[in-house]
Amino acid sequence: MTNVLDRHELHRLSTDWLPAPDGGTRSRPDTVLRRAVEIIACMMLLILTFPVMLCAAIAIRLGGGGPVVFRQQRTGLHGVPFMVLKFRTMGANAEADGPVWAAVDDSRITKVGAVLRKARIDELPQLFNVLRGEMALIGPRPERPHFVELLAIELPCYRDREVVKPGITGWAQVRYGYGSSVEDARRKLEFDLHYIQHRSMLLDLLILLLTVRVVLLWKGAR
Repeated sequence: MTNVLDRHELHRLSTDWLPAPDGGTRSRPDTVLRRAVEIIACMMLLILTFPVMLCAAIAIRLGGGGPVVFRQQRTGLHGVPFMVLKFRTMGANAEADGPVWAAVDDSRITKVGAVLRKARIDELPQLFNVLRGEMALIGPRPERPHFVELLAIELPCYRDREVVKPGITGWAQVRYGYGSSVEDARRKLEFDLHYIQHRSMLLDLLILLLTVRVVLLWKGAR
């Protein structure tokens, strides 16, 4: 059972809960330190995962036509859009009929893509988004503008997620997993808001450790 102490239930949330914006939620020294740590960590991860990324790129190329790296618009800090980078896991023209959430056993996902998603290898190119300052290692999942517009209507405080940079991993990702409905988005939002209010280096470390567990157990991906 989910502990309500690690998420903010929307119906109990006051209108003035949001911390003062500063491009994050903390003082400038904390922001500078966090950025420095992210850059160092990204460089180390890129070096360590380069063989894995190279193998993934070769497997995608051998698996069929289309680009190896997939670029898709997402909503970032303060609602500013950016192009997120991911290894391509779906076939060509996967969204010819418009954007939809990925489902269990989604027929659009290739065989190679299914493995990459389960192991979260498809997320590794986002390290370059972090280096470019568009994302953080840890934060709310970057969502597509189409879904942001829909969810902002359905869910109060949804755009409050945008006071921090979106992350490769985050509290909602490790505590709830993948979501494919408005109700899933509601629950994940509660975790995201908890993270934003209690954001700290210690909480980030806990999320990183839980992320390693999720990756090793191949949990939550679609």
